[in-house]
Amino acid sequence: MYKDNNKTDLNMIKCPLCKSVDIYEFYFDKERKYLQCGVCNLVFVSEIYFLSKQEEKKRYDLHQNNSEDQNYRKFLNRIFLPMKEKLLLGSFGLDFGSGPGPTLSVMFQEIGHKVDLYDYFYAQDSSVFQKEYDFITATEVLEHLHHPQKELDRLWACLKQDGTLGIMTKLVLNKDAFAFWHYKNDPTHVCFFSKTTFYWLADKWQAEVSFIDNDVIIFYKSKK
Repeated sequence: MYKDNNKTDLNMIKCPLCKSVDIYEFYFDKERKYLQCGVCNLVFVSEIYFLSKQEEKKRYDLHQNNSEDQNYRKFLNRIFLPMKEKLLLGSFGLDFGSGPGPTLSVMFQEIGHKVDLYDYFYAQDSSVFQKEYDFITATEVLEHLHHPQKELDRLWACLKQDGTLGIMTKLVLNKDAFAFWHYKNDPTHVCFFSKTTFYWLADKWQAEVSFIDNDVIIFYKSKK
């Protein structure tokens, strides 16, 4: 399926998050080679491993999540509950990567907020990036991003001062844990963040960051 043969030329690769060329091999198995950035600590795979858009969408079409699924709502409560405490009634939000069955947006709408949707495959409305939001959510989406620098900086630019950006993605711990980590085995997962990576982002954005749960991260955009 792939044509790497473990001979990736690291001199030709830049980190997709910080564009550093300080790249080294992190881990490889029979499926893919995983690289790590020496600056922002992002773990990622080369674009040679990216699925085609058709293959990628086919996998997402299999997702069964929807707003009536109480177990899915319970899962999302881990980001919904801490975020809603920070919001004024009638806040305006964006659910980035809303997927085939938007649910988090519905939960915020049920308590009086307005929420726009964006998803590359299911709600590709680029006009959302011309607006400003009080809050933005990106749940189980960062690991799928082919261009994380572009997407994250674009989201941050859409966030109002005093706004919050809520993220859910599982975190890289270390190389030993990575070897047995099921999360890396999904071929649509192409970049993997750690606490160090998110601290790097917070420093870049001059933002506050809180780690609410093992896979829940919230950024706060301070007033200038």
